[in-house]
Amino acid sequence: MTKPTILVATWGDGLFAVTDEGHTQEIANQPVRGLAPDGQGGALAIVGGHSLRRRAPNGEWTAVATSEFDLSCCMTVRGIIYVGTDDARMLRLSDGGGVLDPIDGFDNVAGRDAWFAGSAIVSGQRLGPPLGIRSVAANSNGSVLFANVHVGGIPRSMDGGRTWQPTIDINSDVHEVRAHQANPDIVAAAAAIGLCVSRDAGATWTIERDGLHALHCSAVAFSGDDILVSASIDPFAAEGRIYRRPVNPYGSLVAVEGGMPVWTEGKVDTGCIAANGSSIVVADRAGNLYGSDDFGLAWSCRSTRLPNPSGVLIC
Repeated sequence: MTKPTILVATWGDGLFAVTDEGHTQEIANQPVRGLAPDGQGGALAIVGGHSLRRRAPNGEWTAVATSEFDLSCCMTVRGIIYVGTDDARMLRLSDGGGVLDPIDGFDNVAGRDAWFAGSAIVSGQRLGPPLGIRSVAANSNGSVLFANVHVGGIPRSMDGGRTWQPTIDINSDVHEVRAHQANPDIVAAAAAIGLCVSRDAGATWTIERDGLHALHCSAVAFSGDDILVSASIDPFAAEGRIYRRPVNPYGSLVAVEGGMPVWTEGKVDTGCIAANGSSIVVADRAGNLYGSDDFGLAWSCRSTRLPNPSGVLIC
């Protein structure tokens, strides 16, 4: 059986497709981010900050839309493409195609005036991303949309994006939100305070900390009956670790083993854990790519030293 293709987007060196035969560069010399399934067996990606592109199952890339805004993340829900921006706007692809229209309702989220950029002072310089939408997700039946604002909590919409309501304290400092692939009530988020889990489609959240070596969580994904999450001491840590816990409420967080290194080289950041069926991939800051084809029981290194990954996706 042929293993799936792994797409690795990078912050400045384009996008690579990794297979059993090695890796090839499909997009060169541009930043690529926001990898997401397109709902048709292909992928979506943001290229050069302003172009939304689609990858067909045969590997051919085409332009979908361009925007004056700095685009950050995207998703397809019930055939509609939603795109988040680096200035905390939410856009939607118009029916005619080619135009990304702002969703006015997102500008009116209660508490928006308290959102702030997640940055830190390092060696006298302010580092970190701008206030923006870091990730987006939809529950398994597409009835609830989630936007992870950094730093602004996780607003959700239950009417296709027309209106949005705040969830979770914005000081949770959420870095990624993901929804369970089958259960519409289960949502998870990686935050600076630990792993956040909702069992009522984002209405309320519980915080999981026990078992983590550090609380700063950056990436999260669902694989089968498990949640995978990355943790590190801080955003600039030299090492990180991957943990898992069952989706059911009675499990606990334990470190992933079975061939996964005890410590990753640098943290595993937002978008850098992906799952598809029984396959899972993890990319660390140093560009080491680890994969499993049995829901994370056994792992192997699939590639090394890929340049500065911004996200991964299994096609």
